Amino acid sequence: MKHLFLSLLICLGFGSCQKETKPVTFAIVSDIHQDIAHDAEERLSTFLHAAEENQVDFIIELGDFCMPKEENKPFLKLWQDYPGEKHMVFGNHDMDNCSKEEFIRFTGMQSPYYSFDKGDFHFIVLDPNNIYDGEKYLPYDKGNYYKAEKISLVDPEQMEWLKQDLQATDKRCIIFSHQSFECSSENREDIRKIFEEENRRAGYKKVAVAFSGHDHTNYMKEINGIAYIQINSASNQWVGEKYACPERFSDEINQKRPALKYTLPYKDALYGIVTLTDKGMNLKGVKSEFIAPGPEELGITDRSQPLVPWIEDLQLTF
Repeated sequence: MKHLFLSLLICLGFGSCQKETKPVTFAIVSDIHQDIAHDAEERLSTFLHAAEENQVDFIIELGDFCMPKEENKPFLKLWQDYPGEKHMVFGNHDMDNCSKEEFIRFTGMQSPYYSFDKGDFHFIVLDPNNIYDGEKYLPYDKGNYYKAEKISLVDPEQMEWLKQDLQATDKRCIIFSHQSFECSSENREDIRKIFEEENRRAGYKKVAVAFSGHDHTNYMKEINGIAYIQINSASNQWVGEKYACPERFSDEINQKRPALKYTLPYKDALYGIVTLTDKGMNLKGVKSEFIAPGPEELGITDRSQPLVPWIEDLQLTF
């Protein structure tokens, strides 16, 4: 009875009866670009090894992984052989030579958009890889977005699913997408409105963080209480023909990966290890260097977003 009485006193205000939340940890990587980077398999292996070392609850890649073709099967097998839980996100270049259905069949990815729970958190994968032709929304298919005017869109059906999915959970929500809802998705304001309205309805920061790739950069921007985090490419930054540098690699490598000369490659694979608690989030990133010549030597000054070879550590409070 004495122990029961003390427990009641604690619960009534002399202490706390809340259970301690078990942290959720995941490894995150983006834009490996197997079809551009000459060492993508090595970079993916480094990421997977780090995930195992950190004993994460799951791994996730944020798109631009590989095109579905025979020569990429060994690369895909590295991912598939990872023994833990794994999740994929559509990237625009994943559909440069195929449809979404073909990519799903090749990789075993479960769906263009979906959600899952882990511990006290709800994770939502969104798919902005759609165009609008003036009459209807169409999925990316064999590079059709290259000639479209309105791209990087979340379609109305998916937006309705998002609203219902958010309302159906009482867990704190973390968002994953390839294109950012801070800058690169064309209907980003519509998506942010859904997040913010759900936070108002719930009465707390229910949607807390939105991770994205696509832009090959590293920064965080908070909009109306939600953190939008850009996860840098695991491999490189695209700089195009103006800053092409075929001298960086051998003729053999350039022949194998002809688009590599249009990039600024990083020496090391970039990725992050994220730990979530009821108090907040900790992101542990990787710092690297450019494989010379870097942006200064090439005279690159026309970038609106940070051009950096790292993913910086970051801490957030919920």
